[in-house]
Amino acid sequence: MLNTKILNPHLLSLLARVRHTNAVVIADRGFPFWPQIETVDISLSDDIPTVLQALAAVRQNFQAVQAYMAKEFLKHNNAATKAQFQRGLEGIPTKFEPHVEFKKRVPGAIGLIRTGDSVQYANMILISG
Repeated sequence: MLNTKILNPHLLSLLARVRHTNAVVIADRGFPFWPQIETVDISLSDDIPTVLQALAAVRQNFQAVQAYMAKEFLKHNNAATKAQFQRGLEGIPTKFEPHVEFKKRVPGAIGLIRTGDSVQYANMILISG
């Protein structure tokens, strides 16, 4: 039996296949479906779980060396929300780019974790170290 805090077997399987420089997307509830990318949908209801909750769980089993988010996140969210995300991503260099450019990176990801988060543009791409 694995000794990890993540219980979802599909999420564990996805994370076990991530290698050096691979990407994983953690997305909010409104993020588009990408048929060519494995999606592990852990959404339960509005804001359960959140992107930050998924990030905290994933970080225990995943060493991220880079994160990408949409610039629109900075424009559409208040200072408290931005501070929460900054704390959640602490120690991971984060680049903000236009949402259109962000979405161009998605097809290169190993998989996508969909949450129930309702924070606008809360999506992130994590690059494995």
